[in-house]
Amino acid sequence: MFTFVSKIIQMKLDHLKSLYINNKEKALFGRYITNSNIKPLIDALDKNYAIDVIGRSVLDKPIYGIKVGEGNKRVLMWSQMHGNESTTTKALFDLFNTFSNAQDVNSILKSCTLYIIPILNPDGAEAYTRINANKVDLNRDAQNLTQPESKVLRAVFNDFKPHYCYNLHGQRTIFSAGNTNKSATVSFLSPAQDQECTVTDNRKVSMEIISVMNNTLQGIIPNQIGVYDDAFNINCVGDTFQSENVPTILFEAGHYDGDYNREFTRELIYVSYLSSLAYIANSEIDGRNYEGYNAIPENEKLFFDIIVRNVSGYAEGLVDIAVQYTETLISGKLEFVPNVIKIEKLESFYGHREIDARGGKVLTEDGIRLNLGYENVIVMLNNEKIALNLK
Repeated sequence: MFTFVSKIIQMKLDHLKSLYINNKEKALFGRYITNSNIKPLIDALDKNYAIDVIGRSVLDKPIYGIKVGEGNKRVLMWSQMHGNESTTTKALFDLFNTFSNAQDVNSILKSCTLYIIPILNPDGAEAYTRINANKVDLNRDAQNLTQPESKVLRAVFNDFKPHYCYNLHGQRTIFSAGNTNKSATVSFLSPAQDQECTVTDNRKVSMEIISVMNNTLQGIIPNQIGVYDDAFNINCVGDTFQSENVPTILFEAGHYDGDYNREFTRELIYVSYLSSLAYIANSEIDGRNYEGYNAIPENEKLFFDIIVRNVSGYAEGLVDIAVQYTETLISGKLEFVPNVIKIEKLESFYGHREIDARGGKVLTEDGIRLNLGYENVIVMLNNEKIALNLK
């Protein structure tokens, strides 16, 4: 029986992989995605898509809304609320291509109507910042609605009256799936809707959908899915919409080994979209199957991009040096700049890349001991140059 079930699951995963390969939007790549990248793709969408400019950003950039489907189940999805979190946006355009090209996903559009905002914060996307042009985090503006982008999302929520909300984000490379050396490559959250973090019937619905996505992803990235803690903050959009009894799911696209462009994670987010939307389309979800959510480990911050271990030359004796990449937009190109952020023993932490100095000294090219805040691509270990940049 187990072998039979395993074969069925593998057939499903193979089919999702095939759909992704055939429908991946090749015009989008990497982490720097702006309105200028998606505008030609929006213009090329077929007549099944209703497209509108639903508002303007602080710097008067258009905010696009895209509606597709004819079903009674309404799903609202928005991406790049934080301008530098673009992986979920790429996967949305892969999804659009799939709806246009693949007949076997028609059941989703027959049962559901999707309203999608691919880039809610176009100014932040252009500047590659989390915040908008007024330096406001839109995900802390759900109650006061001080920003034009926040008002756009709220107006769509009020008019569309979704049955489900997908709040699409990206997360840093620091997160582990629980207390393990496994990176949290995809994370989810069913946000709280009250101060007590009550597991309400409404939350159980979003937990059930997350459980379905987790079950699917475990076949691809076992033990690399996490959840965030559900501490309540009514200023966050997800908590606000959940508190208004609309099942809301936070998606977080994270790091997979070597995948700093988040292209493999993009595929995982695409798989999450399709598996969850198919479940919504073909099920009457009441939350009774929510318990699988509780088996997903809570994220911890146990990773650095690089750890150089067992380094000598410091008063403390042998130490470890942690390097984190600073994502920096330079002349319109995203660069990953190595930055020394910790010099201490880091036995409880992991590096996405680890270098063992074996008691040697790690110096700058000028022969100076590394200090906190040091930024450079090259360091010297035993008179050998070691490159800290991405390969």
